[in-house]
Amino acid sequence: MEILNSVSFSSIGVGRTRINKAVKVQVGSQTQRIGWKLTRTCCEYSPDTYRRQAKYEQQPQNVDLPELQPKNKKKPFPVPIKKMLQDSRRDKRLAQMRIEKPLEAPKNGLLVPELVPVAYDVLHNWKVLIRGLSQLLNVVTVYGCRKCPQVHVGPVGHQIQDCYGSGSQRRNSHHSWARGSINDVLIPIESYHLFDPFGRRVKHETRFDYDRIPAIVELCIQAGVDLPQYPSRRRTSPVRMIGKKVIGRGKFVDEPKPHRSEDCVSLLAELDTFSNQQGQSPSPSNVKDLAERTLKAYLTVRRGVEQLMSKYTVKACGYCSEVHVGPWGHNVKLCGAFKHQWRDGKHGWQDAVIDEVIPPNYVWHIPDPSGPPPRSSLRSFYGKAPAVVELCVQAGAAIPDEYRPMMRTDIVVPDCKEARWAA
Repeated sequence: MEILNSVSFSSIGVGRTRINKAVKVQVGSQTQRIGWKLTRTCCEYSPDTYRRQAKYEQQPQNVDLPELQPKNKKKPFPVPIKKMLQDSRRDKRLAQMRIEKPLEAPKNGLLVPELVPVAYDVLHNWKVLIRGLSQLLNVVTVYGCRKCPQVHVGPVGHQIQDCYGSGSQRRNSHHSWARGSINDVLIPIESYHLFDPFGRRVKHETRFDYDRIPAIVELCIQAGVDLPQYPSRRRTSPVRMIGKKVIGRGKFVDEPKPHRSEDCVSLLAELDTFSNQQGQSPSPSNVKDLAERTLKAYLTVRRGVEQLMSKYTVKACGYCSEVHVGPWGHNVKLCGAFKHQWRDGKHGWQDAVIDEVIPPNYVWHIPDPSGPPPRSSLRSFYGKAPAVVELCVQAGAAIPDEYRPMMRTDIVVPDCKEARWAA
């Protein structure tokens, strides 16, 4: 073992090579020979080091907690700007040569047959998720702050001073807790339902002519799910485009009136969180199984939506939480976020990510719900998890492997007096 610069290379092979060089230099009328020595240090990692590094990459011990996005800045683009410019230049060159843009399903209005079962599976698990959360809320208590969007899952609200709502200075940044609902755990993200996504755009004057439904449900409908109360146009011929201009979409078809019946109304209640505020309290013997099913449905919905979004276009505003399912965003002027006066209230549309369609709504992870509530002095020892995951875990479900590093399950929360001695 060799030590260089007070660093111990116990698991790294270190070797040195000495090189002697000499050159001739003309100094005045005489030639002098000058030589020097070079020392080259070579470090090679042992196989054990690579093995430990690969194991850490597969199962990281801890990950950084998610940062809050500033409200005075635009969200970052999910697609690099360089790639967006390259695609735009390619489409512009094709348009100048009057060549149609090559479109594949579903960009041309046709369905993707292999994704239709995925859409039905996502919609089924969405119903299971809403039904399970409405019942688990009778077992696990959820609190929401009256002044800010913070949510806490546990018997008592936490004492971490991170409230930035109105009047937070008078309360020393303490939260003002109130009893929460399913909308605090599963944030509702709605979108306009379109009979024909390639048809007329939603304008500001005609916004009340369209229904607002959960964005996940609208994505499943456009991916092939047939619901009688929300009809959708199924094309048999593809849409044709030259550049940004649509040259062949077929004639405009009037939207049929939705079929309203008692069965349809009951189905709507299963798809919307606003209609499932409180469910029946489960029996104590079924709480753990219910939590496992609810957590499995949540993970299945996220995987399925991410698979559907890889093909179907979903747009999100770069300034607010508005989401639109379709090839283009709508023209409703209801954006009140940063610099909305410059845009006349219009949304800044860009490609959406999975966290904008299903917001995780991170909350503090409570290792022991029966113990003392979290404190500000120990916040560096606590982890975070999505509200749905934390609710199911406190109800008895096992912690998923993908959320263990963020929840920091391997860290023991010290006492207040021990925290100052912790590294």
